[in-house]
Amino acid sequence: MADQQRIHPDPVQPMNDLESQQKPTAPLVPRGSSKSDNANAVQPFPPHHRTIPVQYSKPPKKRGCCCRFMCWTLSLLILLVISLGILAAIIYFGFDPKQPKYSVDSFTVTRFSLDNDTTLYAQFNVNITARNPNSKIGIYYEGGSKLTVLYMGTTLCEGSFPKFYQGHKNTTVLDVALTGQTRAATGVMNSLQAQQQMGSVPLVIRAKVPVRIKLGKLKLPKWKPVVRCRLRVNSLSPDNVIRIRDSSCSFKFKL
Repeated sequence: MADQQRIHPDPVQPMNDLESQQKPTAPLVPRGSSKSDNANAVQPFPPHHRTIPVQYSKPPKKRGCCCRFMCWTLSLLILLVISLGILAAIIYFGFDPKQPKYSVDSFTVTRFSLDNDTTLYAQFNVNITARNPNSKIGIYYEGGSKLTVLYMGTTLCEGSFPKFYQGHKNTTVLDVALTGQTRAATGVMNSLQAQQQMGSVPLVIRAKVPVRIKLGKLKLPKWKPVVRCRLRVNSLSPDNVIRIRDSSCSFKFKL
């Protein structure tokens, strides 16, 4: 059997067979899966989701102290206007108020002269009639009044109303004395003399009188009406009869 042929294996074939035996036929990890911390468990990848940013609404702004103050002030003003409107309606419909009326009845000049130092001295007496036409309203004339006689804007003399109470539908005649001095009055005197020659001297009597209105038993706060009378007299010569050619008075209330 010496001649018997020996068969030697191919040295490459075993290596190829070994590799073919070691090559896996299926993937150890399926597609789309990942290994977990536990080596024996295989978990799939979670599906991919697109994240959308969350939008939060802004918190409401807090009102500041200034805004609250303005709101309170506006509310108080509205309440005050409503209250005044209600009060005015009550007075108007309940008391039927009418404005008092005034007139200048007579005008007397006791002194009107220009001294050597060009100072003009004047003393007037004016009779003023005050009428209260209201049947349910009384008028208290308080102290601190001021009556002024002016010529072309220049004050000639001043006086004051007496303090008194005027009842319902009452007429009161007031005799008011006025005195005054005007310095450097040469120009004023010349103008007055020219007006006297024409027999028409324009004057303005302005009165500021603090009064309190009485509604029934209620006294309202003090007001300061302004009475303004425009008149023309024939002359300002003392000891002469002063004639009032025309006159008109207006009345205006001021708080």
